[in-house]
Amino acid sequence: MRPLSAPFYTFGARVSFGSANVRLSISRFQTASLHPTSACRFCFSIRCFLLLLLLSLCTIDVSAQSTGSIEGQVIDERGSLLPGVQLIARSQDISVWRVTETDGAGRYLVAGLPLGDYQLVVKANGFKSQVIEQIHVQVGRRVTQDFQLAVGDLSEEVNITSTNNVLEHSTVSVGQVVNRRMVQEIPLNGRYFLDLALLVPGSVTPPQNAFSAAPMRGLGSLAINTAGNREETVNYMVNGITLNDLAFSTVSFQPPINTIQEFKVDNSTFSAEYGQSSGAIVNIATRSGVNEFHGEIFEFFRNSALDARNFFELNSTKPASFQRNQFGGNLSGPIFKKRTFFFVSYEGLRQRQGLDINSIVLSDEQRAAVNDPVIGRLLELIPRANHVDSSGTSRFISSANAPVDVDQ
Repeated sequence: MRPLSAPFYTFGARVSFGSANVRLSISRFQTASLHPTSACRFCFSIRCFLLLLLLSLCTIDVSAQSTGSIEGQVIDERGSLLPGVQLIARSQDISVWRVTETDGAGRYLVAGLPLGDYQLVVKANGFKSQVIEQIHVQVGRRVTQDFQLAVGDLSEEVNITSTNNVLEHSTVSVGQVVNRRMVQEIPLNGRYFLDLALLVPGSVTPPQNAFSAAPMRGLGSLAINTAGNREETVNYMVNGITLNDLAFSTVSFQPPINTIQEFKVDNSTFSAEYGQSSGAIVNIATRSGVNEFHGEIFEFFRNSALDARNFFELNSTKPASFQRNQFGGNLSGPIFKKRTFFFVSYEGLRQRQGLDINSIVLSDEQRAAVNDPVIGRLLELIPRANHVDSSGTSRFISSANAPVDVDQ
């Protein structure tokens, strides 16, 4: 009996389950030939695995590393510590809510919050309730928000304004968050997110001849220098997962700019939860769907219509051809309203760039002077001169095309 052909699959897209962000997608990988009985068992095993995976995602609170926290202390009007005070943090965008209480020292911590704006409600018996309508949580940051409750009825509500600022009160790490507005609105030549990391104090453009940071054609530089560290010592993380290339310690690829919500660069004295590298930490948080559908389609186009001729283009009056098309789109929204969300994105790059070739080669007289037969055979691999410059030097002048095709 003819063996059956059963497909294997790998996983990878982004799905958000309430407070949990889970990366999950399916793409065809390869095909293997299986006996019919083995194929049935294989398919049954795959179905059981997928079922258990989905059940675990729906029942277990999966925490992402690219999150933020809110902490602080609650006191009364006389400065006395208030234990047992209830605090509720709610997000209107993705319907996440967390409940906690202050400890014996009046302190509280709401950890592992997805990024975004939250409403914070503080309640205690015998005191007026306090509400902060909007407190912003950023990636890798602990927002410090203290409260001073006034005596009164619990039904009485006092709206206050958040007083937290950009200073880190609970950590000693030195860094800066590149927020969503900067990511989405600052013009970028090439749409490389690492160019935004150069806005962080202490970061500089790596040298062109750097071992790990040499720019790639059409793809930009895959590393940065920050806080005096070498480019190989930076750890790049996407949703808590290291994205470093194991050979060069650079970022494996630059995520599309429209998939990034924000990222934080910790230059030094970061906490022990970050390991692997001795230099800076680039902590990237990707975007998630919300309770409403959103999408966009884009294309960025460049060509050589207004370019000047290169000085070394001696056999043409026009500049070398150049055409770059960067296009794509994204779509996000709810799968189940106020519970499960999705975000999908695609970005493509098609670049066609003409390269100038201008090299010194042997003249016809020099070729004719060669008597060694071995060297004579090697001369066939060297182009013949097709141009003589003003100094009488023989040159080979031509052009070549350098295509770049990227889909992600």
